[in-house]
Amino acid sequence: MSETPVTPKIRERARKLWEDAGSPAGREDDYLERARELAGMESSPGAGLEPNPLADGVVTPAERGQPVEEAFLQENLGEFPGLQTDQGDQESTPHSHKE
Repeated sequence: MSETPVTPKIRERARKLWEDAGSPAGREDDYLERARELAGMESSPGAGLEPNPLADGVVTPAERGQPVEEAFLQENLGEFPGLQTDQGDQESTPHSHKE
């Protein structure tokens, strides 16, 4: 459950959400919890967001201290499947021998 206390404003919002959903029987508590969560999100909109490293003027991962792999490493990652098979660009059935 959310840690946001239930206020009259939250109860009113829960009632509106419940009514907008067609007033399903026995689901009032679900909409109360949803209203509490929405109120919590509104009270601290930046919660859960990481700071933007580009806002500090740091542009590249290397400048942020993150390792950067060389481009030639991409050559060793295998081949991409073609249109015919997922094992390469060769047909998966043997060719018939013409006599």
